[in-house]
Amino acid sequence: MPNTITLYGTLGCHLCDIAQQEILNSESNIRIKYVDIADNIALFEEFSEKIPVVEINKNYLYWPFNANKIDALIQSLKITPENTRRYLR
Repeated sequence: MPNTITLYGTLGCHLCDIAQQEILNSESNIRIKYVDIADNIALFEEFSEKIPVVEINKNYLYWPFNANKIDALIQSLKITPENTRRYLR
């Protein structure tokens, strides 16, 4: 799925909820794909102490981050946003 931000988190992670809101507050109109790390042992081992984590084209932002940092990463990667923003779960 092109032009997608992947948000790695898990149920009950309040920082993940804040991170999702920061993505929605960013100026980039881009898709959000939420991945629950509890559903994948490899992801759990990699990210369990780091969530929330944002991934854009194999580039990672680790908490803390905000909408400005998300926008800066998107701009540095020259991603063209799609016309609609969707939250996928």
